[in-house]
Amino acid sequence: MSHDHIDPFRDAMREAGITPPDVIEADGQLHRFHVQGDKAGSRNGWYALHLDGRAAGVFGSWKAGLTSTWAADGKRMSDTEREALTRMIEAAKLKAQAERRAEHEARAVEARAEWAAASPADPAHPYLTRKGVKPHNLRQHGGLLIVPLFDSFGLLWNVQRIQADGTKRFKPGRAGGLFSPIGDFTRPETILICEGWATGATLHQESGHPVLCAMNAGNLLPVATAARSSWRGWTDLVICADNDRFTEGNPGVTAATAAAKATGAKLIVPQFPDGAAGSDFNDLAMLRKGVRHE
Repeated sequence: MSHDHIDPFRDAMREAGITPPDVIEADGQLHRFHVQGDKAGSRNGWYALHLDGRAAGVFGSWKAGLTSTWAADGKRMSDTEREALTRMIEAAKLKAQAERRAEHEARAVEARAEWAAASPADPAHPYLTRKGVKPHNLRQHGGLLIVPLFDSFGLLWNVQRIQADGTKRFKPGRAGGLFSPIGDFTRPETILICEGWATGATLHQESGHPVLCAMNAGNLLPVATAARSSWRGWTDLVICADNDRFTEGNPGVTAATAAAKATGAKLIVPQFPDGAAGSDFNDLAMLRKGVRHE
């Protein structure tokens, strides 16, 4: 009998774009699972399902930012059933959020320890040399550059590691809304917001303005929103897009445009000569210096 309800619950998860786990526990408690396509070892998916009274459940994916509810077809819910479902959904959401926060806190402790143990970055590090930028606030551990990622309150939550060949890896943990700052943020007249760290270093070196590096296009809006909240009125925000002109839909310009519109920021997009490679302001700067894009 339980499969009469579990299978439709699985179908609802699939329709929402989440591959359900092999086993669904219908006990009304929160369960975590690995979402197909996410990093190995991650458990970003979660669900809770009960079969008492009218079968109902809730599920979501932290990575996708998705939360959805499901209820079995049939007779209209009674007030008691509806109240029970609401309580289960709220309990599952609260527990999921608490687990997520606890994981982020634990990962942040690791990131802060790694940051504290690292030394100021070598200006001659191959990645910095190739990108034509100074180390600014980066640190180094062995051959790895360590890029710090802060929230708007100045707390370090995560780091990005950059290898000599430019390969980048984030530590598991919080990422959304975090940024790597470059420059002086004491009552700035203008703040630039961009994607990658090297792009931010180039923008800071050429303009003198402080820069918030959001690390990827999808994080431009959360970072711009946090910046607008932190620096009101007297500060101009400028979103400096990556011009992903060789990628369908140009995700860099699309995300930057949306972030600028949502926060009242200005928008600038790097323009390249015909036939030239590159997408960001670092690529453009290196092109001007006569250095070929990688």
